[in-house]
Amino acid sequence: MAMAFKMATASMWVTDECKNSFMEMKWKKVHRYIVFKIDERSQMLTVDKVGGAGECYSDLAAALPVDGCRYAVFDFDFITVDNCRKSKIFFIAWAPSGSRIRDKILYATSKDGLRKALDGIHYELQATDPTEMGFDVIKERVK
Repeated sequence: MAMAFKMATASMWVTDECKNSFMEMKWKKVHRYIVFKIDERSQMLTVDKVGGAGECYSDLAAALPVDGCRYAVFDFDFITVDNCRKSKIFFIAWAPSGSRIRDKILYATSKDGLRKALDGIHYELQATDPTEMGFDVIKERVK
């Protein structure tokens, strides 16, 4: 257990690919979502999957594994009651109940490093099953 904790608290490196993909999503709107994963061997956070501009929230939900932890960012476009187009970026920490305890610890201790590297996140969600990150939850947060 001591070794797992030591490895879990080790700092993770966020790759340039992660930062660049996020900037492309934020400024150029070429991605709807990005899923990140931790490569335990290299101690790096890397891009796992990228959703194109035409994809939707259900595509993001389907891209998350049922038995593995991931981080995701989602660019949510909506129209306000004043008829203004807005966009908010959600950070999702996905740790399903079926994932390994070691992975949950690793992802929980590495989350802040990724959040700091990705400037411009508006909301954060933590989810252990799909109902905790449903589209209705996303819409409710931007009200």
